[in-house]
Amino acid sequence: MIIELGHYALILALATVIIQSVLPLIGTIRNDRALMAVAPAAAFAGFLLVLFSFSVLTFAYVVSDFSVANVWENSHSLKPMIYKISGVWGNHEGSMLLWLLILVFFSALVASFGANLPERLRANVLAVQGLISTAFALFILLTSNPFIRLSPAPAEGQDLNPVLQDIGLAIHPPLLYLGYVGFSVCFSFAIAALIDGRIDAAWARWVRPWALTAWSFLTAGIAMGSYWAYYELGWGGWWFWDPVENASFIPWLAGTALLHSALVMEKREALKIWTVLLAILTFSMSLLGTFLVRSGVLTSVHAFATDPTRGVFILAILIFFIGGALSLFAFRAATLKAGGLFAPISREGALVLNNLILTTAAATVLTGTLYPLVLEALTGEKISVGPPFFNLTFGLLMLPLLLAVPFGPLLAWKRGDILAAGQRLFAAVAIGLAVAAVVMYAHSGGPLLAYFGIAIGFYMIAGAVTDLWLRAGIGKVAGNVAFRRFVGLPGSAFGTALAHIGIGVTVIGIVAVTAFETEHVV
Repeated sequence: MIIELGHYALILALATVIIQSVLPLIGTIRNDRALMAVAPAAAFAGFLLVLFSFSVLTFAYVVSDFSVANVWENSHSLKPMIYKISGVWGNHEGSMLLWLLILVFFSALVASFGANLPERLRANVLAVQGLISTAFALFILLTSNPFIRLSPAPAEGQDLNPVLQDIGLAIHPPLLYLGYVGFSVCFSFAIAALIDGRIDAAWARWVRPWALTAWSFLTAGIAMGSYWAYYELGWGGWWFWDPVENASFIPWLAGTALLHSALVMEKREALKIWTVLLAILTFSMSLLGTFLVRSGVLTSVHAFATDPTRGVFILAILIFFIGGALSLFAFRAATLKAGGLFAPISREGALVLNNLILTTAAATVLTGTLYPLVLEALTGEKISVGPPFFNLTFGLLMLPLLLAVPFGPLLAWKRGDILAAGQRLFAAVAIGLAVAAVVMYAHSGGPLLAYFGIAIGFYMIAGAVTDLWLRAGIGKVAGNVAFRRFVGLPGSAFGTALAHIGIGVTVIGIVAVTAFETEHVV
């Protein structure tokens, strides 16, 4: 009986998110505050209903209820409890229910923390969130129902793929989904702003925390996935440029650009139109990743499903949301004010360079991922685009960005001095070169480009520390004053430094694994 209640709760959730997507929009059109006020209540109700439905499916796994087809296909009564629970999302149907749960969770968060938003904006944002939730609730109920019963119930389950019986499954997919789905809030804010035709610095202030939250989860999810691959697949590799790995990396690149673009918009009211477009594209790339994983068009160790019906349904969702959003953008973009002007050599200019390189890199990875599919569809010819293409194109694109990253925080807004910034980074360059020289001496061999990579990694770390050092005035003021300044620095300064240090550490890791690994065949 409880399984049927879980199924019924999912149907009620569908009805609730339909109400959430329709009534608030009508309210904004009629300027009816009562209808606009439906949005938060519907968001909370939808979240509670999906949470109950997900809890019922989890309960079925915990008690090994093999009368549920999904449990029978993916579990076993002797499995450790952690793998019973993580097995809930170790399959297509359960993972889609988790996706929907996170989607309505973010809607509830917007309803909860958005009390200070303008009434119309909050209603429109929650309506768009409701529309996305409606599409995925329909997808689950019509093509991927996790509550289908078996009669008679089998005595034992078929177990879960041994590769998935790992702590990585408990952590990696939920983190990725929190990242993917978190960008839906930025998408909803962008569509809401386009509907109203009003975008300003306050809009960027509301969007940036959501973008940062989603980006942080997606970063953690990708990092956990690469660690899982490193020890589970057993070949020492951590990134294979697999199409599904790329499907998570493309929204990460677009999301990184969005974060930096929103910063310029918030501080200087510039790049307004570009920031809105990035908010649309980032979530669009998340949807595209969902399609690639679940449509059966890709052959991958990560692929969930090979059912063409599901693929066509997700493709329809893709066309509706991406096509609809880009059409609305094209229709409204001309009516939006472009924003403030700035010199090419400035902090805004550095952030624009960052955006150009990151979006070009995302487009390059997208091209390499989709080109084999397009070629096969048009000509029937099968080709493989692998690491040689991605390493060359992506590596060459990233090199100027890595060199430029430490300059950005040291340049002034509106008009900066690149020579002065270069002088401040002299110590960082010296540290990078010195460490590379020490590694070269210790290794007495290896490719020269590897030592150049090591130098860049340490230069980025030292450059991030330099920004904090200079802001605190260390060496220029008394020690206790410098300490107070350092402790009093805004959180954004530490966040920026931490992220840039992380990129430096990543570069060092990539170079070390690529150039200095050893292989023993036994």
